[in-house]
Amino acid sequence: MRFKGLDLNLLVALDALMTERNLTAAARSIKLSQPAMSAAVARLRAYFRDELFTMRGRGLVPTPRAEGLAAPIRKALLHIQLSIISQDVFNPAKSDRRFRILLSDFMIIVLFRKVVDRVAREAPAVSFELLPLADATDELLRRGEVDFLILPELFMSSAHPKATLFEEKLVCVGCRTNKQLPPRLTFERYMSMGHVAVKFGLTRKPSIEEWFLLKHGLKRRIEVVVQSFSMIPPVLLDTGRIGMMPSRLVDAFRKNDAPEDRRTYAVTSRVYRGRPMDRFSQ
Repeated sequence: MRFKGLDLNLLVALDALMTERNLTAAARSIKLSQPAMSAAVARLRAYFRDELFTMRGRGLVPTPRAEGLAAPIRKALLHIQLSIISQDVFNPAKSDRRFRILLSDFMIIVLFRKVVDRVAREAPAVSFELLPLADATDELLRRGEVDFLILPELFMSSAHPKATLFEEKLVCVGCRTNKQLPPRLTFERYMSMGHVAVKFGLTRKPSIEEWFLLKHGLKRRIEVVVQSFSMIPPVLLDTGRIGMMPSRLVDAFRKNDAPEDRRTYAVTSRVYRGRPMDRFSQ
C-alpha cells in the first residue's frame, strides 16, 4: 500500500534495520529474504534521497536522516499495533507479561519495591526482571531488550517518551567516627576530603555529582570506586572518607536500623548524618 508515494511496508523494513543494525538479522526479524531486504533498502534510499545506512564491518551505521526517522516510525508502528491490530484490551489482572527494567539499586530500594507490592495485588501473574545500569541504555531500549529505563533526567535521551517520577537531592554522608566532618560542611572541606564514588557499567559512567564537578572543571580525591549507591556505607565505616548518596536512600538505611537489627545493619547504625550540599542544588 502506498501513501503519498511511499510504500508503507518500507517503514516496517526501516524499523527492523534501525533495531537490528544488521541486514541479515533485520530481514529475518520481519520474515524477508536478504535480497528482498536489500531491495527495500534501495527503495528507501530512493524515496528519502539519503543513504540512510553505511556499512561498518557487518553492521549498519545510520545516517542522521535515518536517526531522525527512527523514533516517529517506531511510534507510528506501535500505535498501529496497540490500537488497531491488537484485539485484546490490556487487563492487568490477567496479564502474565514479564517486564525488563533497567534501574539503579537506589531506585529499587526507594521506589520499585513499592511497585512490586502493588503489582502483586493488582496483576499477580506479571513479573519483573530488574537489570543493573549498563552502557548504551538507549540502544537497549530501542532494540526492545528492555521495556523501561529509570534514570536521572540528565542522562535520558529525547528520542523516547519519558515522565518525571520524583525529584531528589544528594546529601553527603560519612561515619560518625569521622572527626573531619564538622557540624557544617563547607564546599572547600568537601573537596579536600577523600571520597567514595559510584560509577556504573563497564565504561564506568559517573553519577550526577561527579558529572557536575567535571562539568565545572573540578576534581575531587576519589579513594574508592563502587558499583552502586548501597555499597557506599560499608566503605565509609570507621574511615575519614565521605560519599554522596540520594537522600531517600539515606532515609531508607536509617529506617532499617531498628534496635533489634543493629547487628545486621551494623554499617548503617554508625553512619550517616546526611549533609545537604547547597552548591550541588543550585
